[in-house]
Amino acid sequence: MARAKRRLGQHFLTDRHLLGRIADTVDAGPGDTVLEVGPGPGGLTAALAERAGRLIAIEKDRDLVPALRARFPQATIIEADALEADWHALAGPRFLVAGNIPYNITSPLIDKALEPPVPGRIVFLVQKEVADRVTARAGEPAYGALSAGVQSVARAERLFTVPAGAFHPKPKVDSAVLRLTPLEAPLVAPEEQGEYRRLVVGLFGFRRKQLARGLRELTGWDAPAVASVLERAGVPAGVRPEVLAPAAFAALLRALVDAGWPAR
Repeated sequence: MARAKRRLGQHFLTDRHLLGRIADTVDAGPGDTVLEVGPGPGGLTAALAERAGRLIAIEKDRDLVPALRARFPQATIIEADALEADWHALAGPRFLVAGNIPYNITSPLIDKALEPPVPGRIVFLVQKEVADRVTARAGEPAYGALSAGVQSVARAERLFTVPAGAFHPKPKVDSAVLRLTPLEAPLVAPEEQGEYRRLVVGLFGFRRKQLARGLRELTGWDAPAVASVLERAGVPAGVRPEVLAPAAFAALLRALVDAGWPAR
């Protein structure tokens, strides 16, 4: 078995039954291209290779690459940092994404996977707590900026849990399979996503404050201007950010932009 490297956040899953279940959730067929992030010793790679028509795997650990290339001659194994690689240049215009990804770069990898044009489907094995946060609904304790951000462009599902004992070395927490399916009509257009993120992250920075107060601090505007924006967006001034669904954040963003935010 390949030796996991702590500095790369590696935890290898070798249970063939679980790996097959994960590969099944990608729902790849002979006509599909799958981009795998972080194949490691190739457990999930083997399951994906049985299902996908074309498989591309990006592995940062150079010590693992020769064995992957020898074991999977039908696949394209790329030695690179997945956060820096151009996924669309490697996989083409249409592809699916899968991976058992390191806990320490989960959020950046989710962000990268959701960069437009978005893949047809994304399946990541992530820390269970992260899956809970991504899939949480407005008003639930785990709901936050990550939830609102991902759900503005994709349907998020936590499919099943993978216990810590199934990995080598054993992590301190359980994992879960997270599947993201892009919305046919995203709540936020690509050109709006930067300001949407700024708004959502900014307001959740004031999550214990009522929305009107948080908006005043975020924008620097006076109370009447903020009240006008909230009324235009149809959002109550006295609620807190954690009760706003992604659609409400999108409406609030457009009302703010119409009123001149952010100042250019």
